[in-house]
Amino acid sequence: MTRRRSRRTPPAARGRPAGQPQGKLRIIGGEYRRRQLPVLDLPGLRPTPDRVRETLFNWLGPTLAGRRVLDLFAGSGALGLEALSRGAGDATLVELDARASRALSDNLASLGIARAEVVKRDARRFLEGEPVAYSLVFVDPPFHQGLAAPCCAALEQGWLSEEASIYVETETTLEPRVPDNWTLHREVRAGEGTGRLYRRQPDHRDCGDKDAC
Repeated sequence: MTRRRSRRTPPAARGRPAGQPQGKLRIIGGEYRRRQLPVLDLPGLRPTPDRVRETLFNWLGPTLAGRRVLDLFAGSGALGLEALSRGAGDATLVELDARASRALSDNLASLGIARAEVVKRDARRFLEGEPVAYSLVFVDPPFHQGLAAPCCAALEQGWLSEEASIYVETETTLEPRVPDNWTLHREVRAGEGTGRLYRRQPDHRDCGDKDAC
């Protein structure tokens, strides 16, 4: 996953045409540990910091094996690729920017990963489609655009398995509004962003037969 934040242009990047490789994304653990992948120089695009990713995946631990993963606002795919490296069963990476989505496909090919799909689409439009239940979802929208809450609400329309885990990263000044049946498990702050890992419980509010629930 990659954050889109307002930032000053690094001196080394000034004068470089947008869309050119800027740096490297390092896979931290799992099958592709220490592999480095190119990251494009696109406005406001940068991988989630190593420290945040390492903390998050330590929280998730061995529960990643076989999970179906959805990476909304994927950017560089830092979180989706890390999940695949650590044993996730498959992943869908949603990214609207054409150059970033092509780079995601190229990086998956360079790693030899066939169990992932890159979808070039707006995340909100994607969630208006036919739902498929995922057991791990990353929600890391651009800051200050009010996208986290509607995306979290939309996920409850059939996109989550009964006990899914959902990681939401927003600007630190915002505490995201999430569905009532999500419980905050852990949170981590880094720079201007805060990441929160939620655990979902089945929502039985509309179930008339409590024994059947």
